[in-house]
Amino acid sequence: MAAAVALVIGCAGSGAPSTAGPVPAAGAHPLSWSTPLPARDRAWVERTLARLTPRDRVAQMVMVWVLGDYAHVDDSTFAEVRRAVADDHIGGVIMSLGSPIEVAAKVNSLQRIASVPLLVASDLEPGLGRLVGGTFVPTLMSAGSATVFPSNMAIAATGDVTDATEAGRIIGREARAVGIHIAFAPTVDVNNNPANPVINTRSFGENPQRVAELAAAFVRGMQSEGVAATAKHFPGHGDTDTDSHLALPVVRSDAARLAAVELVPFRASIDAGVVGIITAHIALPAVGIDSSPATLEPRIMTELLRDSLGFRGLTVTDALRMQAVGKGYTPEQAAVLAVQAGADILLSPADVKKTIDAVTAAVEQGSIAPARIERSVRRILELKARTRAARHPIVPLDSLRDIVGAPAHWAVARDIAARAVTLLRDSAALVPAPRDGRFAVVTYSPELDVNAGRAFAAELRGLAPQTMVARIDPATSSSELDSIAARIRGADRIVITTHVRTIEGAGRFAVSPAVSSWIDTLAARERVIVVANGNPYVIAQFPRIGSYIVTYGIDASLERVAARAIAGAAPITGRAPISLPGFFAEGDGLRREAAP
Repeated sequence: MAAAVALVIGCAGSGAPSTAGPVPAAGAHPLSWSTPLPARDRAWVERTLARLTPRDRVAQMVMVWVLGDYAHVDDSTFAEVRRAVADDHIGGVIMSLGSPIEVAAKVNSLQRIASVPLLVASDLEPGLGRLVGGTFVPTLMSAGSATVFPSNMAIAATGDVTDATEAGRIIGREARAVGIHIAFAPTVDVNNNPANPVINTRSFGENPQRVAELAAAFVRGMQSEGVAATAKHFPGHGDTDTDSHLALPVVRSDAARLAAVELVPFRASIDAGVVGIITAHIALPAVGIDSSPATLEPRIMTELLRDSLGFRGLTVTDALRMQAVGKGYTPEQAAVLAVQAGADILLSPADVKKTIDAVTAAVEQGSIAPARIERSVRRILELKARTRAARHPIVPLDSLRDIVGAPAHWAVARDIAARAVTLLRDSAALVPAPRDGRFAVVTYSPELDVNAGRAFAAELRGLAPQTMVARIDPATSSSELDSIAARIRGADRIVITTHVRTIEGAGRFAVSPAVSSWIDTLAARERVIVVANGNPYVIAQFPRIGSYIVTYGIDASLERVAARAIAGAAPITGRAPISLPGFFAEGDGLRREAAP
């Protein structure tokens, strides 16, 4: 099968566009594997490597998940992480939800007890705005946030490659201020399957060349700020209808299709100097991988990625807790197989100690060569040196407030959001709507998503005072739906906003059947506009909708610009970076000018 894999690369992505990198901001240290490491940093790498025991070398390859909430040092969950850092000497952590200040403080506390400075990562989709402090439900008061950028698909809908560059640059700058050295972004999967329950708007779209161009621009922008970007999920997670958090997805692409579609953005990212690549837990029968995830396959991780594509950076497994590797393999087996396949970092294993022990035992027994471990650890230490984690592991909390969530950063995010809104249908010319008319807004969202639709309703009510609001969810009964239909009957515009996001491991990303049927029936007799926040493909559930707007994401900025667009207070210029046969094509988008 090695020959087949090599053939894939022979014709992959040769036409991927190139984008010039931005000028780095003051204080930034651009990342590039090709730049020689200064003598001082080389000496640190060699000195550190020499003092690590065989077990500690393996431990450097382990990265554990840490929630960014406040926790006492003796809190059981935080104490477990502290033990992994202080006693097991793991190499890094991946920070999750929490306010920027608390995340930075938690990172600092872990760095202080680490024998070797930690490599800190985070899933920065969409930006450091993933680090939010939550909402206090009784008052709906926000606990604060870093800058929230629109999704990759929204960035693509603007049609401007420099938006990807700027998003990457700002995300990198805010990440660096919080003490994050490696961003698990961008997602460069080509989303050519509307039924994909886990990628969806995380992708830049369905056109491989366009995804490649935007991915390369994002990588250059982020790494200009000294933060490592990681392209994911290799060798491509877009053409599947299975969530790898729940089961092993199967991608049916043959070698030629892999070359022409899935691999194109990865080649462009590598050409752009991307520091890391995250693997996909997917099966690829066309290249002889029927039942084991690509993460555990040397033919994918070594022969394809390193030998054929020429990648020399850091390889990171997707989370080893996921069921795509959890079914059929013990945590110890998965870890050993991943290292044998070519992984440098073992991300979020189910049991840290057992994982380190299993890989160490494999080295002692001769099934993994010591030199193989040394190569990975050398890459990890070198990245710690290049990101300044080795010299400056502690970040100042005072200056964080000068960078994270800066008004200028939010202005860029809001501008992208405004230009992303796309009008895909308007057969009855309902958009824009007269502001002196009677509006009814019906928000559909999951039961616990208390913020969904609130920014939209508030913005529209400010522009069109005669606006009534109702909320429904998957559990809303048919009698309640009938009651709402009676209340809103005859409104000049009925705007239904759907808030359907891809939730990892949830396995659902559609409107409930009862509600979608109600929407479709309502559209046959009323002036209905649907605004799809999140999943842009939901129109297939209510085909009689004549006016359909997509924002490609769920956040307040997108809601506000959609409301302004409907009321004619803002132009509509977005173009769809995806298609849905029978409903809309890639590049579709009706333009509307702002009304006087």
